[in-house]
Amino acid sequence: MLKGLIIVFMVLLVASLGSGLYFLMVDQGDKNSRRTFHSLGVRLGLALGLAAVIVYGVATGQLGHRNPWDAGPKGAASRAAE
Repeated sequence: MLKGLIIVFMVLLVASLGSGLYFLMVDQGDKNSRRTFHSLGVRLGLALGLAAVIVYGVATGQLGHRNPWDAGPKGAASRAAE
């Protein structure tokens, strides 16, 4: 569930980035249009939300790493054997 929420946030960030580019191209030279600025605000809010979800996932243990090269700290038994 949490990984799905992260994917949704990423898709929304890319969509917001695209809309910001569109508004930037369409509103060139229009000093009264603030659509690009508002798109940046939406993107910032989405990025903060994504960061909060990732921090929550790591803090609760739902997100972690299972890298084969990072076995973690050695236990006392393996240190005694060395």
